[in-house]
Amino acid sequence: MTRVEKPANPYRWIVLLNYAFIQAIMQMLWITFAPITGDAAEFYGVGALQIGFLAMIFMIVYIFISFPASWAIDTFGIRKGIGFGVVLTGIFGILRGLMGSDYTYVLLSMIGLAVAQPFILNSVTAVSAKWFPLQERATAAGLAVMAQFVGIVIGMAATPFLTIQYGIPGMLTIYGVISIVGVICFFLFIKPAPAQTEEEAAVPRTKVFEGLRHILKLKDMILMILMIFIGLGIFNAVTTWIEQMIAPRGFSAVQAGTLGAVLMVGGILGCLVVPTLSDRLRKRKLPVVVCLIGSLPGLIGLTFVTSFGWLLASGFLMGFFFMSIAPVVFQYGTEISYPAPEATSQGVLMLSGQISGIIFIFGMDMFRTESGSMTPFLLVMIGLWVLTILLSFMLRESRMIEISE
Repeated sequence: MTRVEKPANPYRWIVLLNYAFIQAIMQMLWITFAPITGDAAEFYGVGALQIGFLAMIFMIVYIFISFPASWAIDTFGIRKGIGFGVVLTGIFGILRGLMGSDYTYVLLSMIGLAVAQPFILNSVTAVSAKWFPLQERATAAGLAVMAQFVGIVIGMAATPFLTIQYGIPGMLTIYGVISIVGVICFFLFIKPAPAQTEEEAAVPRTKVFEGLRHILKLKDMILMILMIFIGLGIFNAVTTWIEQMIAPRGFSAVQAGTLGAVLMVGGILGCLVVPTLSDRLRKRKLPVVVCLIGSLPGLIGLTFVTSFGWLLASGFLMGFFFMSIAPVVFQYGTEISYPAPEATSQGVLMLSGQISGIIFIFGMDMFRTESGSMTPFLLVMIGLWVLTILLSFMLRESRMIEISE
């Protein structure tokens, strides 16, 4: 029996464009201080660790806010649920700029932005499910996730330039104005989602906590949670320590910055290709397996290579294959856990990766050798990556996408 989808609403692309804009803004606000850590530490009179904490706080807050954010999105809909996070983004984005000369106020503003982040990050599959037919949902999720990477690239590239031109408070104010523009665009262009079809209405959706219990009973979701725990945790740790990881092999900070940019470019291109192929092939498991295998040489290269050219090639492989499967994984999770709410299933997956990210970040630092090498822990992570590949073969294909038409 095939699954009949409602006709595609042309307005869906306007919704996605504005939603992607908000995604990019949030990531830009998050990454702000990463490329100017030294300058910011000197300006505020604090240590580099305190500047790094401005980004780390997002991971910590996410652990506590993820489920409330998913509940709000699934209970009140995308306009109100995401809108709450968007309003917080505008408020704390502009406050961070207006009070940008004081570290304490900047930290408080970053905490406010960290509270807003899950309302935006956890809603990717909810937006695609409400506005897009099933055969386009991985593509829509891919474009939304791609916008996150674009926001990171813009933040990394624009922040040093704006800081030189306007100083740190001026740079933060410019980002605050952009966040207010994002709020205005969101509420101008994000309309209530189209009504459900008779077929969709015939299947009662579970409540958030009931859906969570349903999710945790599914073998494929347990496998996916474990895979995300390992994979996303490793990726978060590698990107956090990218400079320290390659420095013992003689690579400079400038080369580390170039590697980070290549990683993001690979992810952006991958998000254009892999989710679209997933929709056209009507396959979710196959892209996940292929991309995990394709990522392994990248991780091995980042661990061992001593040639800068091969290092960049490894970074591109890691970015293209691993970063691009995030939207496919999120969409797969919503399909196999249906009728659980979309934001709940995505929130569970995201939460596992945030928790493991913190664990692996500290693990890489704790187990570095006297010479500063992080290779011992990287070898452990390579072994865990192989385990993730093996687990991916145990997944079952999404029946929802297979029977769609």
